Amino acid sequence: MGKRITQQARGKGSLTFRGRPKAYRYKVVYPKLSASGVGKIIKLFNSPVHSAPLVKVKVDKEEFIVPAASGIYEGQEIYVGARPENKVAEVGDILSLNDIAPGTKVFNVEIVPGKGGKILRSSGISGVVMNKDNKGVEIIIKRRKVKINGKSRATVGLAAGEGRLMKPLVKAGKRHHIMKAIGRKWHRTSAVKTNALDHPFGGGRGKRIKSKIAKRNSPPGRKVGHIRPKQTGKRK
Repeated sequence: MGKRITQQARGKGSLTFRGRPKAYRYKVVYPKLSASGVGKIIKLFNSPVHSAPLVKVKVDKEEFIVPAASGIYEGQEIYVGARPENKVAEVGDILSLNDIAPGTKVFNVEIVPGKGGKILRSSGISGVVMNKDNKGVEIIIKRRKVKINGKSRATVGLAAGEGRLMKPLVKAGKRHHIMKAIGRKWHRTSAVKTNALDHPFGGGRGKRIKSKIAKRNSPPGRKVGHIRPKQTGKRK
């Protein structure tokens, strides 16, 4: 009798393939769009499922949690919503893209105003605010440009935890515990390396890759290979 393959086991929802609800207890989101004024950083702390440290900010009797900017500290005051006129944005400020000068580094950027930061949230990452027009504000992320609504908010500066990847993991066990904390399946292996009873591509002696096009609505266990591709093979 064959075993349940990985896709089927994950769909079953056992503890092996389920994330820890306790690890995701922090709701990372910006305050209401009406919130404006001087905010104070209450607490700077770590979360096992977020690569960047988190920070709790209080403004207008409202508390919220966002990824921390590099260089901030507990007790620091930041501006939320808007800064006074003739004052340059500083690291940690949460402002709309229209109020941020071109050439400024930002992270935790909203795509839709009021929905919370959706992009540039990983540790050590940032984008650069560039051109502005009636259609929105242009942000350069590495080598590509993204146009976003000018009313969307972003945090000024660089996301904290930039040196996270500099220290090697050394042992596979350390990677195991990191992946377990965030509820990820690890380790991943090639399908042709598995036994024949564990995967439709398994048992390939000599790793002969089998080509297969799976239907879009096929169940777990059959949805392997190319998932309804527009084309396969080398383009001539």
